[in-house]
Amino acid sequence: MLKNKNVYLFPVLVLLFLSLVTTASTTMKTAEAQSSDHIQHLTVYIHALETNKGQTTLTGDEITWYEGAAADAIFAEREPEAAAEIGGVPDGYYIVNDSDSLTSYPVAPDAKVTMQIYDHTGNIEELDINWNEALSLQQFTQEFAKTDVFDLSQSPYHITIQNGQIVSIVQQYTP
Repeated sequence: MLKNKNVYLFPVLVLLFLSLVTTASTTMKTAEAQSSDHIQHLTVYIHALETNKGQTTLTGDEITWYEGAAADAIFAEREPEAAAEIGGVPDGYYIVNDSDSLTSYPVAPDAKVTMQIYDHTGNIEELDINWNEALSLQQFTQEFAKTDVFDLSQSPYHITIQNGQIVSIVQQYTP
């Protein structure tokens, strides 16, 4: 009988440990962001990308992106039946979006934009991954407006904000 209790105790301890590790790393990132010249790293879904009088503004919905063991742990916590059935997250990542509030951020004119996949030709058969392809902010704004072949608003983006404006936008590839 005691052996069976230990079988159930182990997964609980593992999840508790992962929760503590995630909390500790989140706290550390916050402290680093505050001490590094006001740098903040967020992951968002972009709802709008607009340029008005030379100033580009990105409106996004902040999400939390999990990978690997952390993704499996949060998946098991939030979707226990599915986790029990399939064991872990299907593609190695898990997205949490508990709020639908949108925030607008000014984008630096020289912001670095890095893409993984977007419509180069207007032909869906030619859609292919080009890892870490650099685009200018103007190119990205133009590509983001195209939604007929590949809708870029469906991809998450990792943004870096420095001194109140976005200086980097990196598309996260999702299979």
